[in-house]
Amino acid sequence: MNFDYNEEQQLLAASIRRFVEKDYGFETRRRIVASGEGWSREVWAQLAQLGVLGLALPAEHGGFGGGAMDLIAVMEAFGDALLVEPFLSTVALGAQFVARGGTAARKSEILPGIAEGRLTMAFAHTERGARYDLAGIATRARRTEDGHALDGEKRVVLHAPCADVLVVSARTDGGDADASGVSLFLVDAAAPGVSMRRFRTLDGCIAADIAMRDVRVGRDALIGEEGAGLALIEEVVDFATSLLCAEAVGAIAYANAATLEYLKTRKQFGVPIGSFQALQHRMVDMMIAHEQAQSMASLACARVDRESDPVARKRMVSAAKVKIADACRLASQESVQLHGGMGMSEEMKVSHTFRRLTMIAQQFGDAEHHLERFAAVSEPRRN
Repeated sequence: MNFDYNEEQQLLAASIRRFVEKDYGFETRRRIVASGEGWSREVWAQLAQLGVLGLALPAEHGGFGGGAMDLIAVMEAFGDALLVEPFLSTVALGAQFVARGGTAARKSEILPGIAEGRLTMAFAHTERGARYDLAGIATRARRTEDGHALDGEKRVVLHAPCADVLVVSARTDGGDADASGVSLFLVDAAAPGVSMRRFRTLDGCIAADIAMRDVRVGRDALIGEEGAGLALIEEVVDFATSLLCAEAVGAIAYANAATLEYLKTRKQFGVPIGSFQALQHRMVDMMIAHEQAQSMASLACARVDRESDPVARKRMVSAAKVKIADACRLASQESVQLHGGMGMSEEMKVSHTFRRLTMIAQQFGDAEHHLERFAAVSEPRRN
């Protein structure tokens, strides 16, 4: 399988790198994180002008009809820059739910707004005690005369404070852990009955716990078939996980480059510490982890674009996430340790990269979870 960029992807990658270097440096990011909103509308508008927000959206709704493979270079650049804007929440999650399961009217309403940078989204799914179980949903949706009414709570909804529209998972039938009976709904983030408790995550992104009390939505708010939403959730979360893996590759690449530069310039006993063989071996391990992670991320992105078999897709994405989680842990911890105490200071970008890689290793399932899922979906060995 050829993972080399074609000419269009190379041009896009170059434009994104220029944007990151010019308009999203580390000090700029620090100011954005410290701002009241916690993200930049100006940066979001620039991403729309670059065409990045519409890259993975259908062409008939203002996008370019691309997939995860077309976003690899973008995500690697975002990983390097430690982007805090709601790209993954909006483009990789919210927009994908609408594009794959929304009504024609809601697609026409929402997707062009995302591509143009006028609208942001968040996926309100995780609940207390569910951990990584995508079927662990206690939020309820009861039928009304003109739609549904939602009641429940969601935890750690990334980018919810800046979202215009939420994709909310809720049960229309069944028990709290049943695979069937899960439905998806589009909810206005400012709708009556929706309340948020905002906070900041370890890596500087904004998130919120959401409570819903008798939140009314119309019939056109339903995404996909009522009671059969779990398969779509798994499909879209796998798509987002593959892009998260690509983001991790970019962050690991920065951590490696910064650490290598430090080893070349920091002196001890009159010589650069990079001349010490023990540190050279550790640096080599970091570089190998990056190469392996890059290969697995590319393979995962290719599979979510082309694989129609959900079992094969799950197996590949879980295999990639296991490798990525291990690489995140190695690169983040080694980069800080090889920098010494200053590697944890707020002024050093590598300390913020450490936090982002720590979060990526846990997001959408840690290595242990994906090892279990990989084993569960793998075909039994034949004698």
